[in-house]
Amino acid sequence: MAKGRILVVDDEIYIVHILDFSLGMEGYEVLTALDGEQALEKARLEHPDLIVLDIMMPKLDGYETCKMLKSDESTRNIPVILLSAKGRNVDQKVGFEAGADDYITKPFSPRKLVERINAILGQTSSQRMQA
Repeated sequence: MAKGRILVVDDEIYIVHILDFSLGMEGYEVLTALDGEQALEKARLEHPDLIVLDIMMPKLDGYETCKMLKSDESTRNIPVILLSAKGRNVDQKVGFEAGADDYITKPFSPRKLVERINAILGQTSSQRMQA
């Protein structure tokens, strides 16, 4: 049985493959999307436990996608980790204002990302158990 379901959203297919492999090895079921519109659709249909979301994507960028996820009743409680080449403090501030739960800059270590995901899902699992 999978530890949880993670939606990975990135228009760079090699990033999607790296995360699919790393998260799969960790025991997660991985769902994928290549842009913000696909991410919104999959999040609403599949209700993943967490979303890893790139910022710079075609159609709908990660900031807007995150805002839309957090304003939708059916997806607002799904933790979102923004993943971006934009590493300035102002970019991170915009990400957190959009509703992100965490922000990781590229290049990134897949192992560190998995650790952050485990930590967030561990927190949300215990919070759910207390509720």
